[in-house]
Amino acid sequence: MQKNRVFPAGQRSAGQRPGDPPGGGGAFPPGPSSEWELIVVAEPGYGLRAKRDGVESASGADVAPLARLLEAEQIVLEPLFGNEDRLRREKQAAPAVDGAELPDLSVFYRVEAAPERMAELAKQLAQQPMVSAAYVKPPAELAHAARDVEWEALNSMTPDIQDAPPVTADFTSRQGYLDAAPGGIDARYAWTQSGGGGSGVRVIDLEWGWRFSHEDLIQNQGGIVGGTGSSDTNHGTAVLGEISGDRNGIGITGIAPEAVISAVAFSMPTATAIRDAADRLRPGDIMLLEIHRPGPRYNFAGRDDQLGYIAVEWWPDDFAAIRYASSKGIIVVEAAGNGAENLDDGLYNARPAGFPATWTNPFNRANPQCGAVVVGAGAPPPGTHDHDHGPDRSRLGFSNFGACIDAQGWGREVTTTGYGDLQGGTNADLWYTDRFSGTSSASPIVVGALACTQGVLRARGRIPLSPARARDVLRSTGSPQQDAPGRPATQRIGNRPNLRQILAAVTAPVAPWVGVQFHGTVPAGASRRWFTYNWPAHWHVLWTVIPTTPRPGAPQIKWQVQVERASDAYITYWITITNVSAAPCDIEARYAVLGW
Repeated sequence: MQKNRVFPAGQRSAGQRPGDPPGGGGAFPPGPSSEWELIVVAEPGYGLRAKRDGVESASGADVAPLARLLEAEQIVLEPLFGNEDRLRREKQAAPAVDGAELPDLSVFYRVEAAPERMAELAKQLAQQPMVSAAYVKPPAELAHAARDVEWEALNSMTPDIQDAPPVTADFTSRQGYLDAAPGGIDARYAWTQSGGGGSGVRVIDLEWGWRFSHEDLIQNQGGIVGGTGSSDTNHGTAVLGEISGDRNGIGITGIAPEAVISAVAFSMPTATAIRDAADRLRPGDIMLLEIHRPGPRYNFAGRDDQLGYIAVEWWPDDFAAIRYASSKGIIVVEAAGNGAENLDDGLYNARPAGFPATWTNPFNRANPQCGAVVVGAGAPPPGTHDHDHGPDRSRLGFSNFGACIDAQGWGREVTTTGYGDLQGGTNADLWYTDRFSGTSSASPIVVGALACTQGVLRARGRIPLSPARARDVLRSTGSPQQDAPGRPATQRIGNRPNLRQILAAVTAPVAPWVGVQFHGTVPAGASRRWFTYNWPAHWHVLWTVIPTTPRPGAPQIKWQVQVERASDAYITYWITITNVSAAPCDIEARYAVLGW
């Protein structure tokens, strides 16, 4: 359902806005969006608990001031991610991600209120001792506009009024992104490998609406598994087609047609939907976030041209939800956004009013990361569909850019299901387009490449890519970004995936090798413990401890190896060595890497 744009007090009002096209605002419907959200973050030490009849504290703290405020304003705190006690137990059992402590999901709450009241309520809530942060989030939106050469609507195609033929033609020759690198990602090569169509991989797309009844989306479709879908289905249908369009001789073919794809709708808070999707996936599966949100460049105000829109991980609750998914080994692919923003700009280091004091800019790779793969939009090869958007793989002018962006996909001229400008008529289940655009079209291409890769690894009995390894592989392989006039490759959107290179990198046979990691001495009858860290998590490593002090006649040592998943990418091994003899013993710890 489409919503009118309403702005909280202190935000820019609707109407003529900077960047509107001539003639005023509202040049075209904005499409589906989420609601304004008022998020509250509790101080962990108070053990805040939200109840139907108010609030209480697990630590025995005085909740009366907060209770009085809630009653006076006729508002309630609702846990954003579910029962607080269950969430705390899950956190205690979970590993750290990238060497940093996982966020505590139990401290996040939301408040239902009229948008015009939210800013003032956030200020009052932030003054409570039990509250560490309270902030207002603008609605998340689909990408529907771009400022490239000039301002224009994206994905506003009009269906052809001519009825579809009795049998849909084969449009796969128009899907240049399936072709060999550098123009495409070489999906056709991946399909020659066992599992290379994404077999055994689950994907969930998060946005608003989808047409799972489309003629080219019948196989391996899981439907909507969370939330309530919107009647505005073209965008989601186009995304589904890129990733998992059926291999059936008509229409288009998805990059990973053997993957099972489902959907979760943002009919709930965005962070809640991300957590919901994560709980439906397994390690090695993939989640796609097809949204962006107004950022601080224009005071978080919605704009028809979407300038200044940024990736959603910048907001603390969305960051926490993505981090939760990554900690489970799920690869989250996130659109960088169509805001034409330099995400390395110092603007993004400034903590907004109401954000937690512990917040740091997630776009800065030196800070704690949520683990998502961030995708920018690049130009397709010149001449694609008789259009020229600049040098192949150059940054499209609307795409956000910066060091945090891991890879790019086609941001223009994507042929897929939906919209109806390539094939239209009265039945939307037969609609196709060859103009799907934006970081919206780029991100599914990266999802498809990762799904093909995971399918090959699963088929060979190998460990699937973790989130960290997925980012590393995308950055270390692929067809390089190119310069365009005014848009140099230093404005990073990363490489275009090259599946032939990726599969070679992750499946290359590795000869086992051995070595000695450390030496030491253990006193008679005593135990000593060593640790060795930064071992890639996907390596198969065996440990042996050998006495180097000759003493025949009886055993001298025994050892135990314990394993810590120190981060998504790395393992720490803790080796406890016990001297069972009556004399000191020198030892050496030997490793054998069997492969990966």
